Amino acid sequence: MRTLLLCLLFITQVASAQVYTYIDAEGNRVFTDKPRSSSAERVMLAPSNSMERSQPKPTERLAPAPAASKPTVHYQVLRILVPEPDASIHNGSGNMIVTLNSEPGLLPGHSYRLLLDGEPQGEISRSPVFSLQHIDRGTHQLVAEIIDSAGLIVERTPAQPFHMHRMTLAQKRKINPCKKDEYGVRPECPLKDKPKEEASILPFF
Repeated sequence: MRTLLLCLLFITQVASAQVYTYIDAEGNRVFTDKPRSSSAERVMLAPSNSMERSQPKPTERLAPAPAASKPTVHYQVLRILVPEPDASIHNGSGNMIVTLNSEPGLLPGHSYRLLLDGEPQGEISRSPVFSLQHIDRGTHQLVAEIIDSAGLIVERTPAQPFHMHRMTLAQKRKINPCKKDEYGVRPECPLKDKPKEEASILPFF
């Protein structure tokens, strides 16, 4: 019996090894990992409670992939070519042409936008030329922008001032006096200002 207990203890210690059993010459059952008898039989053992159970690997939480940031586009130059800064524009009707320039030229999906005193003028366009009409006399500010297809500003110029000079009707008449047949034709020559013709007096006989 003592031999059996020792064998069981041995089995526990070598549970992870191959175990064999056989009956020795004295009639005792022997358990060993090194059989010395041709009649030894292999014993199939269940895993021992003392064996270390494989611990499940902790769940690895992968850090979220960084959001793909939109590539930043930089234009080397964006400027207002015409008019020049602090230019004086002399135009009786208040009309003018504004021309922009960028280096490099506009990239696909980009457009120009022009602001006059903070207000967009006309439609955004890939053309660098804008036509402004009926601008009031005085000092104004121009700003040019490049925007992408989502309407986001890619580049922007500082505010650039110009001065619009519009002659009054009286100044126009002074420079170019109204002729008899120009009343009612030229804005500065209204019919009400047309001189009245003196009635001719016929002599009496």
